[in-house]
Amino acid sequence: MNMPTDESGALEGAIRADPHSSAEVGVPELSRSLRPRHVTMISIGGIIGAGLFVGSSVAIAATGPMVIVTYALTGLLFLIVMRCLGEMAVARPDIRSFTEFTRAGFGDWAGFVVGWLYWYFWIIVIPVEAIAGAVILQHWFPGVPKLVIGAGLMAAMTGVNLMSTRSYGEFEFWFASIKVVAIIAFIAVCAAFLTGAMGAHQGVWQMWGANGGLFPKGPFAVVTAVTTVFFSMMGAEIATIAAAESPDPARAVARMVSTVVWRILIFYLGSIAFIICIVPWDKVPPGVSPFVIALDWIKVPYAAPIMSGIILTAVLSCLNSSFYVVSRVLFVLAARGDAPRALVKLNARQVPARSVLIGSVAGMVGIIAHDLAPSAVFAFLVNASGALIVVIYLITVAAQIRLRRARERAGLGPPELRMWLFPWASYAAIGAMILVLAAMALDRDMQSEFWASAVSIVVAFAAYLLFGRRSASPGRT
Repeated sequence: MNMPTDESGALEGAIRADPHSSAEVGVPELSRSLRPRHVTMISIGGIIGAGLFVGSSVAIAATGPMVIVTYALTGLLFLIVMRCLGEMAVARPDIRSFTEFTRAGFGDWAGFVVGWLYWYFWIIVIPVEAIAGAVILQHWFPGVPKLVIGAGLMAAMTGVNLMSTRSYGEFEFWFASIKVVAIIAFIAVCAAFLTGAMGAHQGVWQMWGANGGLFPKGPFAVVTAVTTVFFSMMGAEIATIAAAESPDPARAVARMVSTVVWRILIFYLGSIAFIICIVPWDKVPPGVSPFVIALDWIKVPYAAPIMSGIILTAVLSCLNSSFYVVSRVLFVLAARGDAPRALVKLNARQVPARSVLIGSVAGMVGIIAHDLAPSAVFAFLVNASGALIVVIYLITVAAQIRLRRARERAGLGPPELRMWLFPWASYAAIGAMILVLAAMALDRDMQSEFWASAVSIVVAFAAYLLFGRRSASPGRT
């Protein structure tokens, strides 16, 4: 992490600079219409998605009862990443996008590469979530083609994001509220069943003993499954982007970081723990919601349609947030000169409408590509984004270490919100993410995603060498 003297001085100068000064001259201000309740629910909505409601079945099938340890380890890793983000957001309130922390730490190359990779990751999520929503809705409306339903969902979410930032926040608030209520209700029903209030249960220890014990796939499976669980938990960083459009961004991010631990404990660890205490792990096939299986096991009527509705809510929530993220990241890239300057123009509601529409068009192209060649073009695009979020998080944590060191050299003392056990917790997170990448490279089922993602990273660096350095200006931080 050693820096050249001139770069180090520039970095320390940026740390000393007025934190409230604008980094982009002549760039219009986004609205500040999001309230604390919006930012709170946006962070919750970012954590709770189809990865929990459906994707958890893959981790359970691969690990067994001790999948709870896998979720605990992954949750700890995410806590460290979010704490790093919180420290940087509070120390540098002038930075208004999650991806720009890497620019502050490493320079324009990092802002360009990480910004575009993060945009690419979420632009792929848009058609993926639209297709997932179309599949669910087609069960209810079998006569309507998936392409038509997917296009309808795209149009609806485009409209929501074009209306105003407040409309996005309101939709996400209610989407996230439904998910929270659903998980709390699920935990309450499971707790009642385990205490005997809803019928007899064979007993947790007897069930585990009859189905291979605590480690039916071996103790090492608990660690290897972290790779699977990692992708179901990502998304909480969206709150750091949304916080830039709230009246007090630093306070909003600090609140999000300080409470995310309880959300992970309650929503992830709590619900998964109840599932494996009620349903034998070998009765959870990959790809089928373990929440539905657990409710069926308890004999809750209409469990499948109820959970289908909740999963649809999670999908629409993610689709809504995807539109928001790609538009704001593209807006910041344009403000920094890393994308066409025309994209900084806002509509009358202070929304970067052109960036929203680009996301809509790209998502529609993805839906059509999936419809025409689901096993070729679209599959490659999805694979090419697979490992990107791990790399992005890794560089972000490295930026936190660098910014803290620069702050110490500048004699400013520790920030108001500090990373725990600095620097060792940050180094541990970097090491853990390197292991996740290594596991992907060695896992036969994930190798294609790893190498396709590597191609995406090479393309992003090549784009910076061709275009990024031309737009860099000496006055930028």
